[in-house]
Amino acid sequence: FIAKPCAISLGIQDSGAHRAQPNAILEKVFGSITKSPDARRLEGLSKQLDWDVRKIQRWFRQRRNQDKPGTLTKFCESMWRFTFYLSIFFYGIRFLWTAPWFWDTRQCWYNYPFQPLTSRLYYYYILELAFYWSLMFSQFTDIKRKDFLIMFVHHLATIGLITFSYMNNMVRVGTLVLCLHDASDFLLEAAKLANYAKYQRVCDAFFMLFGVVFIVTRLGIYPFWILNTTLFESWELVGPYPSWWLFNGLLVTLQVLHIIWSYLIIRTASKALVRGKVSKDDRSDVESSSEEEEVTPNSTKGLLSPSSNGSNRFNGHVASGQWTGE
Repeated sequence: FIAKPCAISLGIQDSGAHRAQPNAILEKVFGSITKSPDARRLEGLSKQLDWDVRKIQRWFRQRRNQDKPGTLTKFCESMWRFTFYLSIFFYGIRFLWTAPWFWDTRQCWYNYPFQPLTSRLYYYYILELAFYWSLMFSQFTDIKRKDFLIMFVHHLATIGLITFSYMNNMVRVGTLVLCLHDASDFLLEAAKLANYAKYQRVCDAFFMLFGVVFIVTRLGIYPFWILNTTLFESWELVGPYPSWWLFNGLLVTLQVLHIIWSYLIIRTASKALVRGKVSKDDRSDVESSSEEEEVTPNSTKGLLSPSSNGSNRFNGHVASGQWTGE
């Protein structure tokens, strides 16, 4: 009711990928045997249909793509995530600004575990937990992308951390982790929205800003502020309590994922600076036709330039669309 009219006003049409021409034989192979036939099967189908092998390859690629979401659908999804991330980030900042542990992380462990759970803190936690559960479920219904396993591990670790910290009343340090992660996510979604609307310079600006904020928060503030208090200050003030190992194990797992995503972001930015464009989307959910059809050399420009089918460089965290990390 909100995102779709916005998309239409920006000129985004509800047009999906080019549909494959109807063919009963190929449709039967696609539906019951394989969606990506090997060379031997392609040769057999070529003889049976008297079609060129490349024409059959093109048919299967178009058939795979036509079931995938179009630009309008991806715009609406990104706008929903942008709205949530932006709202929850400013809610978290407003809440934490008056919290003593925001300015002194040692306050997270004073009088632990006998710390009051205020209503504002409770709702902050429940909203975040509900949202990440929604991401977990939607990942299985969305198009499966190349970073499916990484995102699955990320969602598991996040849900585990939120639930575990709530059950053990580690909500003070938990709010710091949540707010820190929300700081860059809305910038990524803003870049995707600009990409779908074909505002390339705006898209590139948001993506560069996202990359800077992501690296500063995930590789700088997170290990030296969050992990420092959970690994060392908690050990000093509370001691090695039984759940200490599991809690910090999940936090370190997130840090490993941060490093992987930072590498992907830096690689994308460096390619764009060197070549002036991104030649290939590492986790695009719409397949390229570069092997089968000629591509205009200058058809893709900018950091996150949309291709003819609306695909882009990073999704969902850098994912939904086709990006790299959440």
